[in-house]
Amino acid sequence: MKIALMDSGIGLLPTAAAVRRLRPDADLVLSSDPDNMPWGPRTPADVTERALTVARAAAAHRPDALIVACNTASVHALPALRAALEPGIPVIGTVPAIKPAAAGGGSVAIWATPVTTGSPYQRGLIRDFADGAAVTEVPCPGLADAVQHADEEAIDRAVAAAAALTPRDVRAVVLGCTHYELVVERIRAAVQPHGLPPVVLHGSAEAVAAQALRRIGARPAPAAAPGAGLTVLLSGRDAALPTAALAYAEGRLLDTVDAAR
Repeated sequence: MKIALMDSGIGLLPTAAAVRRLRPDADLVLSSDPDNMPWGPRTPADVTERALTVARAAAAHRPDALIVACNTASVHALPALRAALEPGIPVIGTVPAIKPAAAGGGSVAIWATPVTTGSPYQRGLIRDFADGAAVTEVPCPGLADAVQHADEEAIDRAVAAAAALTPRDVRAVVLGCTHYELVVERIRAAVQPHGLPPVVLHGSAEAVAAQALRRIGARPAPAAAPGAGLTVLLSGRDAALPTAALAYAEGRLLDTVDAAR
């Protein structure tokens, strides 16, 4: 089994790690575009062009499925990616986990990039899936970029700024950018008011990984012996995992498994 994942940068790591935990025997292809990121400020047409290029680089390795582990690419490029690759390669997008966050009751905050915050796409998801919950959209300028470069001080500043915009009574936070899942514990600590029940954070990685296996008719087999391969493509070039990826547990997990082969 071979699963490919694509993103502008290392935001694909949480979903890749989730796939690795579900199927340690699956080969992974990680295709990103550091030469041309960030994708967020680009026009929809530019995002689609970049996403198609990155997806085709992954598709050349003949994966059984392609996960679009990027909210921006899922918003703008998913139809084009499916038109280009399906039915030969199933394409699985990433959607913010608004529905399960709202199902828990109480108010909800959605942390997302400034471009996504307030966008018709996100407002549509809130309308369709928030089930009447009070939702606060929280822009997080600079957070994805800080995570991409593992810039500890910039991460702390961006998380603190977003936490200051998050209402104290929020009971759930939706992580609307895949990069944010790499710093989930920092976000949790920043939004947890003293003396109140724990704030629940909702990412997409686990659900998207499980959906990818369902699309290809595979079942989780976490007890399988590890030893599968890892291919890293940086703007189409064969490479090792970026140094910044190893600053996160998800990157170290992938690197350790690959090094043990």
